Amino acid sequence: MPIFSGRCYSNVKLTGKTAIITGCNTGIGKETVLDFYKRGARVIMACRSQKKAEDAKIEIEQKCQDLSEKGDIIVEKCDLSSLNSVRQFSKKILDNEPQINILVNNAGIMMCPQGNTEDGFETQFGVNHLAHFLLTMMLIPRIRNSTPARIVTVSSRAHTRQGIDFDDLNYKNRPYNAMEAYSQSKLANVLFTRELAAKLKENKIDGINTYCLHPGVVKTELGRHLDQIWFKGSRRIIGILLKPFMKTPELGAQTTIYCSVDEKCANETGLYYSDCAVTEPGLNALNNIYARTLWDKSLELVKLNDFNPFTASDPGIVRKEVV
Repeated sequence: MPIFSGRCYSNVKLTGKTAIITGCNTGIGKETVLDFYKRGARVIMACRSQKKAEDAKIEIEQKCQDLSEKGDIIVEKCDLSSLNSVRQFSKKILDNEPQINILVNNAGIMMCPQGNTEDGFETQFGVNHLAHFLLTMMLIPRIRNSTPARIVTVSSRAHTRQGIDFDDLNYKNRPYNAMEAYSQSKLANVLFTRELAAKLKENKIDGINTYCLHPGVVKTELGRHLDQIWFKGSRRIIGILLKPFMKTPELGAQTTIYCSVDEKCANETGLYYSDCAVTEPGLNALNNIYARTLWDKSLELVKLNDFNPFTASDPGIVRKEVV
C-alpha cells in the first residue's frame, strides 16, 4: 500500500440524489457505486456488459444487505466505443430520470493495441474522451435542472507525458504508440474539464461544478493489454515492480468520491485532483488554446455543431409542458 493515500472522510448522505457512473462493473468504478449506494443514492451503472454489471450489482447489494439507509442500483447498457450507444443511453436517461445530480465519467481503457471505435476514432481517444464528451453534452440540459450538481472525470497523471496532435488525433498519419495515445486521451480529459467549467461560467450557469482527477496507481484490470503491447509477461513484471506503490480499488476510488460528494470542494470547479487534494496538472493541460480547440474539434467529431447544451431545453421539461 502507498505510504500516503488520500481519503474522503465526508459523511454526507445522497438520499434522493441520482448518480450516473460509466464503466463501473469492476475496479474503482465499482467501489464508487458501492460508496454512493451506501450513502442512499440512486446509482445508474452505465456499462458495456450488462451481465458483468448485474453481477457487480448483486455483489454490492449482498454486501450491504444489513444496511438500513442504502439507495438503489440500476443497470443500463452504454458501450462507449459506439456513439450510437451513448446516444441511446442518454435518451433513455432523459426519458426516465427526472434528475442527474452526479455524473462520473469513470470508464477508460489503457494502452490497447491499435484499433478504431465503431465510429472510426482511435480507440483510446474515442472511448476515454469523445464518448464521455458526448454523454456529458447530451445530459447537461437535465443536469442544469438538477443543481447543485457535479461532473467528475477520471483522468491520469499520464496526461503529463504527451501533448495532443489536433491534426492527427486518430493516428492516421503517424506511427501508433499505445502509451502516447493513452496520454493524449487523458490530457483531453483534463482539458475538457477545464473548458467545461469555463463554458458554464461564460453562459452564467451556476450550480454545476466540474472536476478531473488522477486516482493513483491502482490494482485493477486497466493494464490487461500490456502483454500484447510490450511482451508476454510484462503485465506481471510491471505489477511486481509497482506493487509497493499500488492502491487497492477501494483506495483508488477515494478521490473520485471526494470530488463527487465532499463539502470541502463544493465551491471548486475546473480543477485537477490527486489524493483528495487540488494538484497542478501538466503544462499542456493549462493551455487555454488547447482547451478551446479540443472543445470545438470534439463538437465536430461527435456531430454536435448545432447543439448548445447550455441553452437547449431540457426534453423532460418540454414533454411536461406539452402534456
